[in-house]
Amino acid sequence: MWKLKIAEGGPWLKSGNSHVGRETWEFDPNFGTSEEREAVEAARIEFQKNRFRTRHTSDVLARMQLAKANNFSIDLQKEKDGNPINIDTATVSDILKKALSYFSAIQAYDGHWPGDFPGPLFTTATMIIVLYVTESLTITLSSEHHKEICRYLYNRQNIDGGWGLHAEGESSMLSTALNYTALRLLGENVDDGPDISMHKARKWIHDHGGATMIPILGKVWLSVLGVFDWSGVNPIPPELFLLPSFVPIQPGRLWSHFRMALFPCLIVWKKVVGPITRLVISLREELHIHPYKKIDWKEARKLCAKEDAYNPHMWLQECLSDCLYSFGEPFLTRWPISYMRKRALYQIAEFLKYEDENSQYICIGAAQKALSMLCCWIENPNSDAFKRHLARVADFLWVGEDGMKVRVCAGQLWDVAFAVQAILACSIAEEFGSTLKKAHGFIKTSQIMDNPSGDFSRKYRHISKGGWAFQVADQGGRFQIAQQKLLRFGSWGICFTYGTWFAIEGLSAVGQCYDDSTCIRKACKFLLSKQLTNGGWGESHLSSRTKAYTNLDGEKSHIVNTAWAMLALMKAGQVERDPAPLHKAARLIMSMQLSDGDFPQEEMIGSFLKNGPLCYMAYRNIFPIWALGEYQKLVFQNYQTSSIKQTNIAPSAGNAALKNSASTTAPT
Repeated sequence: MWKLKIAEGGPWLKSGNSHVGRETWEFDPNFGTSEEREAVEAARIEFQKNRFRTRHTSDVLARMQLAKANNFSIDLQKEKDGNPINIDTATVSDILKKALSYFSAIQAYDGHWPGDFPGPLFTTATMIIVLYVTESLTITLSSEHHKEICRYLYNRQNIDGGWGLHAEGESSMLSTALNYTALRLLGENVDDGPDISMHKARKWIHDHGGATMIPILGKVWLSVLGVFDWSGVNPIPPELFLLPSFVPIQPGRLWSHFRMALFPCLIVWKKVVGPITRLVISLREELHIHPYKKIDWKEARKLCAKEDAYNPHMWLQECLSDCLYSFGEPFLTRWPISYMRKRALYQIAEFLKYEDENSQYICIGAAQKALSMLCCWIENPNSDAFKRHLARVADFLWVGEDGMKVRVCAGQLWDVAFAVQAILACSIAEEFGSTLKKAHGFIKTSQIMDNPSGDFSRKYRHISKGGWAFQVADQGGRFQIAQQKLLRFGSWGICFTYGTWFAIEGLSAVGQCYDDSTCIRKACKFLLSKQLTNGGWGESHLSSRTKAYTNLDGEKSHIVNTAWAMLALMKAGQVERDPAPLHKAARLIMSMQLSDGDFPQEEMIGSFLKNGPLCYMAYRNIFPIWALGEYQKLVFQNYQTSSIKQTNIAPSAGNAALKNSASTTAPT
């Protein structure tokens, strides 16, 4: 059985705070009772059976172990109480107490809330490719790792045989070609898998034009492995790095996630091809629809499957790419001009070393981690730096009932910061002082005590001493700043409900209110117009792509969207104007609580860069608690100050009675 380990180190690891916040998994055949092992297997079977209906896991394996450590029993059946919900202060208190008891029980001893952080479905595959190319696959991953990773990849395969960009996405060439490749590298045969999954995947690839149709990121990874030719990849001149930092096209000016993915690509481009094994030769035939030696690689540069073409190239882009490929690249690689490239690549390599050392080889995310580790291996396969990289692979592996994946990253500090605010919003927060004390200890221990080493401004870093990272202190001073635009777009959360909540909070913080702010009035009108008939809000990840509010299929509500909308409206004074929409929303959230105090895991609730999927596992607990805590304080405090004594309102009469008793009218 897989065992979750918290704040433990190991060989080749360094830490400035005793690895606080680190989460790793270890397979121990003797771990757990027979009942627990049976429960885990039942959860796996249940997920596999319902994977096309319930796309995300509930983190059963981790939460079961955490709860046991805190002497709490969780309900693996995830049943709802089914009792009618009364809107009164006693009922809300009971709901909150159950929710907080459960949430406290899944807190780790070091004060944070461990959990999955799934994102793009190709991140696991890219890590497998790097480990294979560097001949580290069997060293780093055991047979049990292989088994669980294969379980995960098969569980995430769509009905049509392909894999989507994320768990809820339609099949794409990028994810399908890379995940098929990863399964083969892990030892799966061409016709293996439940329901001939490998055959179906290969058919999907062929039916959509073969692997030459993969977008540029996939072209890079397949070229590294040796199943794509580097001449089929558009070049990006590393000489751009030599430009002064004030020049707009200087790569160092890119957003950190882009920068840390681009720079390693400049190092590996045309330099790295893994060992051409029998398996690689076989993949050349399996992935392409034409014989490998007859593929027109120059033409393949421009190919991209329609499923992956979110922003079709303009003619100017194609023209520039052709000029760079045919004329620019030959010119830049000739002496003495080639000296510029040598100098640029040296500086980029030094930059990557700096990032590795200042992030304790965790890097900024899984995709960047895999690329940086590959660059480290290129320089010296036997270096201590590469060994430190390998030791940090475990930081990204996560085991759920769907199998083992490579998480896009983790969000330990991010979640704790939200969790503390949610608990403090509750009138019964004092009853959970030990939970807050542990969380406070985690935040305190995770504070960054030093700036990045050396002249960090020249490495595109900022002052970090005294601040906090997104994940853990060892990651270094990277601040994740979500920029929100009122009613236009929300980053990191989905999407308009999230952005509107942040905007109202921000406007309120500078003294604006509903009465004197047109923006806040428009924001409230917008949110109220999106409330569903069941009282909730349910926003699809498609909102992030289309930049237009899109409901979930079937007008389904989402507990986190509902909580965000409640928090925004309450901050804007909705209680005083017309609390009826809040009563409907609160009743919906309370009715969704499960028997052990948990709330159901629903569709993904995070997104970045329009198509970047994220699923914050702790949000299903944090934001319902926060919304109900504020609701209890604001709503019932408002009634008391109005000398209204409405203590037990039946569900059938709740909305009308509370609305009438508050003597308020809806805004115009």
